Amino acid sequence: MTLVGRTRERGVQTLSLDATDTRNALSAALVGELADALADCAGDDDVRAVVLTHTGNTFCAGADLRDPPHPDALVALLRGIVELPKPVVARVTGHVRAGGLGLLGACDIAAASHDASFALTEVRIGVAPAVISLTLLPRADPRALARYYLTGERFDAAEAVRTGLLTVAGDDVDDVLEPVLDGLRKAAPGALAETKALLTARVLEAFDQDAADLTALSARLFSSTQAREGMTAFLERRDPAWVL
Repeated sequence: MTLVGRTRERGVQTLSLDATDTRNALSAALVGELADALADCAGDDDVRAVVLTHTGNTFCAGADLRDPPHPDALVALLRGIVELPKPVVARVTGHVRAGGLGLLGACDIAAASHDASFALTEVRIGVAPAVISLTLLPRADPRALARYYLTGERFDAAEAVRTGLLTVAGDDVDDVLEPVLDGLRKAAPGALAETKALLTARVLEAFDQDAADLTALSARLFSSTQAREGMTAFLERRDPAWVL
């Protein structure tokens, strides 16, 4: 079963998360397949840019609680997006939750339709947005992240643009992305790679400095009693014990 669809048009490789039965949650299998697809793009001289998108009404629901990826694998995936010598553009037409926002943060440009919604829901299941902080903290507004990290509130595309989690939003995401992809097609490949390296240097510094500690934090939290209660409650569609 293929979990990541691949199509190409005029040098732009589109990778579509295609695990709609789990709302494109980040399972070990999906993370591995997406990492392989990105590696193929890195070595393909005919790929000028990558669009990361989805099937179904959810871009990514965060970690798959039944088959979560190892934190090291998620770190490697996010770093692979940041280090890819081709621009990566997120195209969102649905919901983005928890770890899915880490994918957006790793992308160089992120666009969504106005009906997309976003939430960093980790605290509601007893964990923290640890690994995905590697891509979110260097790029998004810290005051906004403090609110949404701590409360798990849902917010809309306009707010995501304001806070730096998205680049742009519009009624039709493909209309929004048309000039972006046209510009990438007109750019010299070597110049794109060097320019991306300039833009991602600070993000990669965060990986070098903090990845090991955040990986350990994620592993510790996901194995905690509180997380077991939170994840069980989520799967059973009930409130966890701590809700007042």
